[in-house]
Amino acid sequence: MKQKIKIEENDSEFSVYFGTFLSVFWLQRRWKSGGKKRWNVLQNKKNNCDRAIDSFDDFYGSVYGTRWKNMRAALLTRHKYIAMVNNFGDTEQTCSMLETDGAINMKSLINLAQERLRVTDPATEGQGQNRYEIDNKLDALLRKQQEREVASIYPSAGEDGASVQMPQQLKYDNVEAKEETQAESPDFKQSLTKALEDDVKLDEHRLVDPQFGTGGLYEYMPAHSIKGMEDWVAESEHYKYYQTSADFPLRIEPETSFHYPEHLALYTYEMGNCSDFKAPKKCLTGVSSHFMMDGASTLPPLFLQVQPGEKVLDACASPGGKSLLLLQTLHLDQLVCNDIQESRVNRVRRLMQEFLFDYKQRSAAKHLIFSQSDARNLDEYQQYDKILVDVPCTTDRHVVMEQDNNIFKPSRIKERLRIPELQSGILANCLRLLRPGGSLVYSTCSLSPIQNDGVVHMALQKVFIEHGITATIKDLSRQTELFSDVFKFEHPKGLKYGQMVIPYLPANFGPMYFSKITRNV
Repeated sequence: MKQKIKIEENDSEFSVYFGTFLSVFWLQRRWKSGGKKRWNVLQNKKNNCDRAIDSFDDFYGSVYGTRWKNMRAALLTRHKYIAMVNNFGDTEQTCSMLETDGAINMKSLINLAQERLRVTDPATEGQGQNRYEIDNKLDALLRKQQEREVASIYPSAGEDGASVQMPQQLKYDNVEAKEETQAESPDFKQSLTKALEDDVKLDEHRLVDPQFGTGGLYEYMPAHSIKGMEDWVAESEHYKYYQTSADFPLRIEPETSFHYPEHLALYTYEMGNCSDFKAPKKCLTGVSSHFMMDGASTLPPLFLQVQPGEKVLDACASPGGKSLLLLQTLHLDQLVCNDIQESRVNRVRRLMQEFLFDYKQRSAAKHLIFSQSDARNLDEYQQYDKILVDVPCTTDRHVVMEQDNNIFKPSRIKERLRIPELQSGILANCLRLLRPGGSLVYSTCSLSPIQNDGVVHMALQKVFIEHGITATIKDLSRQTELFSDVFKFEHPKGLKYGQMVIPYLPANFGPMYFSKITRNV
């Protein structure tokens, strides 16, 4: 008897009949990948942190030269902390615990630096040499950025294969007409560099050396000046010089004194020691023993030099570490903590509740006040003795390490390019809130000269033109030398209006720029 074999083929199976016996074979079908990306595509996809570091490589690489490599490595490494002992808890026990672990009280380091400065005086020769090379660096950076933008819009060749002549830079509405009008105008528009050169009161110790920074970036084109192309903003506009037809009086003078708060206890580890602090503990009073923060963040409130009986404003208070340090000095009569969002104000409020055992009494007596408002709209003019202006910025260390809340997200490009406008608006309004003779400290956690000295210049110009307010820049170069055993500072020749802690692997704090400004009487 012969066996009959019947083979039936369906989509994914073969049925083979051998007489009365049935065998079924399932063959796996190979499907093409649909939504799943290939590994090489995923490997080349850029995230927000990648965009940030690429932007910094291009920008800061041109500004800081070979030194940017060391800063870059430090930014991409976990930063160090400083422990601030809570004076409203078990102070002596906390200090003893930190010292047992090898931490050093910053006050003792400052005392050693003061003794050292009495013997030696820093050299100040040659600070004004070769400063004109800065403009060439900025011009090269601007041209390179414009070439990229032009190439991204205009094709390299026409449809017939002939080459297409590309414009030297992108044109915006009314920009060309405005430039022609400016050329015909007899008024000379001074740049910041020219204005400072002609100022007879120029401090020769503050001249810029191109090896340590750039000066051309201190002027920029506000983003609101760009017309048309609403869905695409040219990055090069952020780097352009901001020409001004009006000058303003400005005096730069050394800060004469610095007093470290007697009751403030800040602990750190020596340079090169990256040990971690123990977690805070609950004290007998129910509050936490100490607060950990980036060490560079302690400098702006320290240089504000609050005195007993003064009314102080923290214009952009969240997350609250600087406000807490101001309270730890035990000097304040009244502190106003302001921020723009309710969630951010609540964050500061929770921090105060965690570290102040008399929080309710302070709030009831109006010694500690919380305010929710845009700092540009505060209207308590000439009411504050001291103001801390720690403005929103690109947060350089955060954007290269964290994906969440990253300003380099593609949908936030306009917000990022308009940051200097926001910063200058906040600083200009805070100068109006100061009493004549009062002082403020402007600070950012960015390495960008535009957000630092550039914003200070724009705000000082704005308040003089619109409100007739003049101010004096306090040179803190001498004071920063007291902290040279803890922080790595940018050389004074690289800055005009302030000082800056730069990322440095053995002392990985910052970045933190700060400028002290006193409103003239």
